[in-house]
Amino acid sequence: MCYLFCYSFLSFLLFGLDAFANAAILNFTVRTPSLGDSNSHHLYSRQSTTTNVTAPGVISIHNTRNAEYISNITLGGREIPVLLDTGSSDLWVTGDVPGTKDLGKAISLSYAVGTASGDINTADLTFDGFTVKDQAYLLVKDTSSFSLDIKAQGFEGLIGLGPNTGSTIRDEIDNNSGDSVLSRIFSQNATSHNYLTMLLDRQGDTSDPFTGQLSISELIPGFENVTDMPKLTVDKVHRLTDADQHWQTFTDINGVIGPDGQPIKINSIVPKADDGELVVIFDSGYTLPQVPRAMSDAIYGRVQGAAYNEQGGYWTVPCDQLINLSFKFGGIEYPVHPLDVSSSDFNILDATGNPVCVVRNVYALMEYGNWVKNSKNDRNDPYIQLLPLTDKQAAHDDFVKVRMGGIDNTGDSAHALLPADQMKHSPISSAEKKKHYEEKVLSRWPYIFVGCFAFVLIVIGLIIWRCCVARKRRNAKKASAMGINTAGQHPQTSYANLNNPTSATPMKDMGSGQKYNFEEDPYGYSPHKNV
Repeated sequence: MCYLFCYSFLSFLLFGLDAFANAAILNFTVRTPSLGDSNSHHLYSRQSTTTNVTAPGVISIHNTRNAEYISNITLGGREIPVLLDTGSSDLWVTGDVPGTKDLGKAISLSYAVGTASGDINTADLTFDGFTVKDQAYLLVKDTSSFSLDIKAQGFEGLIGLGPNTGSTIRDEIDNNSGDSVLSRIFSQNATSHNYLTMLLDRQGDTSDPFTGQLSISELIPGFENVTDMPKLTVDKVHRLTDADQHWQTFTDINGVIGPDGQPIKINSIVPKADDGELVVIFDSGYTLPQVPRAMSDAIYGRVQGAAYNEQGGYWTVPCDQLINLSFKFGGIEYPVHPLDVSSSDFNILDATGNPVCVVRNVYALMEYGNWVKNSKNDRNDPYIQLLPLTDKQAAHDDFVKVRMGGIDNTGDSAHALLPADQMKHSPISSAEKKKHYEEKVLSRWPYIFVGCFAFVLIVIGLIIWRCCVARKRRNAKKASAMGINTAGQHPQTSYANLNNPTSATPMKDMGSGQKYNFEEDPYGYSPHKNV
């Protein structure tokens, strides 16, 4: 029996992601990992195949099981294959770079496969026909911390295609050379559009007519109608810093349609998300798309023969099980090809020795807008446009041909979904519970901050009020002791009539000891005179 390995995914569109930018089209390599242990989301050894690209300005690409996307840059005159990553914003490479200048600033960048550490350097860079002088990058001389041999994987560096605010190098450099590669390209080509596009092909599907392509500031021929699609506003999810900004947007309400044709209802931890909405991140550098555990359970838990591998952290399902899945953005439905919902690319075997496979369809335009300064689009907010590429019936036919030997048994009882009350659930580890709690707290930090600030103001107000009350009481006691009431007047005490000389009481002069009589005051300050 054949099984499929299925993995949770949140950035689900990375497998079919296309990003736009106006100026050139280049080729890149696509590679995928072998997943057989608890680090199944990391990159591992793979085999490569070559797909020829015939479009003008596009060079041939390598596609290995639909996971790593690689293209070439030229740095200091040296051509270097780099991993394309829309989920980060920095450039780093290994090896020697001719004419490089070491700035003496050491930093470290963390990734799923390890940490890239070294000094920030600058060198002239060419990417997709654009040349940038003195581009800042991280020169990594020691790759021993990586969990894989990146050179054996076909790349010797990584180029971040995310927002400029996410750049660690930018934070360390006080001039424009520290900006991300795309930010500098867009800034120095102020009349160009600030968008990037990527078109990723699917290996193993003989009916897939596409080849992997990337363009900057221009559209890939044949996909120009992507600009007619809804503009999805890039959401700025509140974090402690804007370094966590990604290419992210919201699904529609109830915007994930599961295998039974019904919405998969998951509550988002993002405060800004309405009920039924989910935040989606587009990240081409992550091997597998990720979703919340509850969603992966809803997708795979009702499949007959489905099993969850606790050690590896993934689902397995029969290879011939067609699973329907769609996402909705801006009122448009984007079906996921069933060959991407489950994948047979990872050479995983189950306990009986049967092969298991991994889970994995749009053309996307990413407009950087006002993330780039001094350009014609710097007043526009960033947005994403997605062009659906998957036709449901054609995808169904593809799956039957590839996975079922051309015989459509998708409607028989063996392939029917289990009742909802029989759905299987994957267990939640204590570490995952802790991480979920921390993420929930972090996502609500603005509200926590405002609440704490309001609490501090209230406490300060109470302290001031108590101080004022205590001071007033002390003043009242002091005034009472001096014979003055709270209105500043002497208390109503009975005194002898000073106008009657006979009732005047002689007083002693405090200084001389002589008697003093108000009636004999030589200066005329007797009490019955007007002063």
